[in-house]
Amino acid sequence: MKKISVLGSTGSIGTQTLDVARMHRDQFQIEGLAAGSNVELLLQQAKEFGPRKVSVATKELADLVKHSLPAGTEVFYGREGLIEIAAGTDAELVVTAVVGSMGLPSTLAAIEAGKNIGLANKETLVTAGHLVTAAAAAKGVKLLPIDSEHSAIFQCLNGERYEDIERITLTASGGSFRDYTREQLVNVTVEDALKHPNWSMGAKITIDSATMVNKGLEVIEAHWLYGLPYEQISVLLHPESIIHSFVEFRDSSIIAQLGNPDMRVPIQYALTYPERWNSPAPRLSLAEAGRLNFREMDFERFPCLRLAYECGKMGGTAPTVFNAANEVAVARFLRKEISFLRIEEIIEQVLEQHEIHLEPTLETIEASDQSARELASRL
Repeated sequence: MKKISVLGSTGSIGTQTLDVARMHRDQFQIEGLAAGSNVELLLQQAKEFGPRKVSVATKELADLVKHSLPAGTEVFYGREGLIEIAAGTDAELVVTAVVGSMGLPSTLAAIEAGKNIGLANKETLVTAGHLVTAAAAAKGVKLLPIDSEHSAIFQCLNGERYEDIERITLTASGGSFRDYTREQLVNVTVEDALKHPNWSMGAKITIDSATMVNKGLEVIEAHWLYGLPYEQISVLLHPESIIHSFVEFRDSSIIAQLGNPDMRVPIQYALTYPERWNSPAPRLSLAEAGRLNFREMDFERFPCLRLAYECGKMGGTAPTVFNAANEVAVARFLRKEISFLRIEEIIEQVLEQHEIHLEPTLETIEASDQSARELASRL
């Protein structure tokens, strides 16, 4: 049996990871589960899967759940708890599905412990790609992408030579407002933004999809995962989300990965790589799909994607600040403190006031992250 731990087990990716484990009970053993404050769901998961260790957000929550956990399950909390679930179990693979930059220390700890990573926390590579990829190479650890776009690229490159790549293209659904003009975005609500047309995702990533920040983070992530310059990474609007991404090679051939939008497919591939197992995901019928549509990306309509490219090319702490400012701005939008369009303005204003540090240490990254959050909170 393959032993796995899941960071962010009560979120969208975490629960779907456990769906996959549930479908293949004789193949997976859950060693650790880390959640935030949704202790009711965590207790259900712990009783079903019997992990050796669990973690919650605070000591108060740990005290609350410890007497309800299965016999033999230890409870931890906070940042140290995340690290314990990541690095302190017998798991061979750690699925990093926590939202935001809090996933970085635990991912680095898991790599240091020699564990393969099922990477669903894109902020890890965005904020510290040079540190994470270097650590993974030093430890001989696999970074197996779970995002549907990066899983698609990963699959398209199986058996191919990287030097033959002309470019990779990440497809984007366009999010909740893909057919809105800039003028129509002025008065959109949180409720409007959370209605993603294709995917079932958490609130933060759904807002990021609407602003195209999510695709910007994926562009930076692709740079680190595949070692390509930004000039060889493009984005194409594809409303149906059936072609998840594709690779063009120097002989003009294109290889694409297709499927109905169901996150259990890329999750399962990361868990079972290099094997492919049966999946309950609905089969794709191209005849029923009928027509697939594509549009060039408009950087004026989606300025956050332009900012992401610029930050990626600047390097250093610029992507860290881009991500941190966005996390704060999105949280403020979800609390209805600011308008939707204010998100992009806050990101740009924070970046304008940041002095970039090239080749930053982890301490510099964390300091830049914190200062960006403080400024984004005040603006």
